[in-house]
Amino acid sequence: MKKICLLLPNGFEAVEASVFTDVFGWNKEVSEGSTELVTVGTRAELKCTWNLTVKPERLLSEVSAHEFDALALPGGFEQAGFYEDALRSDVLEFIREFDKQGKIIAAICVGSLVVGKSGVLQGRNATTYNRSNRKRQVQLAEMGVNVIPDQSVVIDKNIITSFNPATSFDVAFTMLELLTSKDNANNVKRLMGFLE
Repeated sequence: MKKICLLLPNGFEAVEASVFTDVFGWNKEVSEGSTELVTVGTRAELKCTWNLTVKPERLLSEVSAHEFDALALPGGFEQAGFYEDALRSDVLEFIREFDKQGKIIAAICVGSLVVGKSGVLQGRNATTYNRSNRKRQVQLAEMGVNVIPDQSVVIDKNIITSFNPATSFDVAFTMLELLTSKDNANNVKRLMGFLE
């Protein structure tokens, strides 16, 4: 059983988190059953970007990277306080631990900025939010990251990054494929209606 940590800072985008719960939930319940996703929050109660309130299963202070096989991180909005939680030292250290252990890290949209701030993307290829004059891509480049500006999903060794909410399912299915197999990921895509 592969165990995935879905890390939820306050102010995260619900749609970017929900793709992981759905893809890995479908795999667990109606496909090969080889994955388990655990929601881990920076707080006991989290408010999403658009005010949905979520209670994670575990708190970051209660878990270790050693318990998991992969880390998923949605992006969020500055106005919703995303960076206040996402850039905390314990969050950044948690990301570093996954990378030290060579485990898969998947970040959607500005979640890539958090991974970049941890230092694990220095000198590596990645991308992040690609609108608004590419401001966020410039910020990522300033962290020593080789930004691939026109590729919607970028994989560099164990780290997957992406542009925006529209890439969310691509990231989740890529992570599923890396943790299981291409055949299994395609089976879940078929079951969910993404493939005929």
